[in-house]
Amino acid sequence: MKDLLLIGIGPGDPRQVTYEAVEALRRATLFFVLDKGTDKDELVRLRKAILERYRPEGGYRLVQVADPQRDGEASDYVASVQDWHRQRAALYARLITDEMASGDIGAFLLWGEPGLYDSTLRILQRLRECGLSLRLQVIPGISSVQALAARHQVPLNRIGEPLVVLPGRRLAEQGRLDNVVVMLDGQCAFAALDDPGLVIYWGAYLGTDDELLIAGPLQAVKARILEVREEARARKGWIMDTYLLRRES
Repeated sequence: MKDLLLIGIGPGDPRQVTYEAVEALRRATLFFVLDKGTDKDELVRLRKAILERYRPEGGYRLVQVADPQRDGEASDYVASVQDWHRQRAALYARLITDEMASGDIGAFLLWGEPGLYDSTLRILQRLRECGLSLRLQVIPGISSVQALAARHQVPLNRIGEPLVVLPGRRLAEQGRLDNVVVMLDGQCAFAALDDPGLVIYWGAYLGTDDELLIAGPLQAVKARILEVREEARARKGWIMDTYLLRRES
C-alpha cells in the first residue's frame, strides 16, 4: 500500500497555503514535481519556494520529471485529453512504484483546489482500477476562483441565482449569461461576446507578484484585457487566468 497526499497549495501565494496543507507538507517524505518545460519553469520554482518556506529543515526527497505534453492542436479535444491522461498515468505508476520506498509518504503539490479542474485524482483512480494499491488523502486548497472574487471584492453567488463554472471552450454554447466563472480559456472566448449587459472581472497570475486585475463592462474593457494578456504571456511564456462574467443590467 502506497500513501499519497494530494495537497492543494492555492493559486500562487505561499500565504494562502492552509494549516492543514502545512501539516501535510511536513508529513511527506517525497515530493513529485512535474516539469512543464522551460516556459513554465517558474511553476516549479514556486513549488520549491513553498517547500523552502514550510520545510526549511529539509528531510525530504524531491523527484522532478518532465510532464507529458497534451496535443493542443488535436481536433478531438476529449480524445487528446484522454491520451494525455494515459501518458500521465503511466508516468505516475512508474514514479510511485520505483521511487517510493517502504514507509515513504509521497505528495503532489497541486495548484489551487485538487477537486476543481485538476486531473490528478482522475488519473490516480485509473491506477487503482489497474491494480495499484493506493491510500490517498486530499487536502483542499484555495482555488483561483476564490482568489479572483477576493481580489475584486465581489461575492461569487447572488441571492437566489446559480453560479456556473465552465471551461472557455464551452462558453459559446451557453445561452443567456447571468453569473458565469470561466477557466482554461486559452482562446479568449469572452472576446466574441457582444452583450452590452455583461460585466467582467478578470485576473491572471492570482496570488503572485505578477498578479493582473481588470474589471468593468465587457465591451469597454475586453480589448484592454486582450492586450494586457498577450503582453504578459509573451513576457513570461505562460499565463494562468480566469474571470467572472456577470449580467448587471
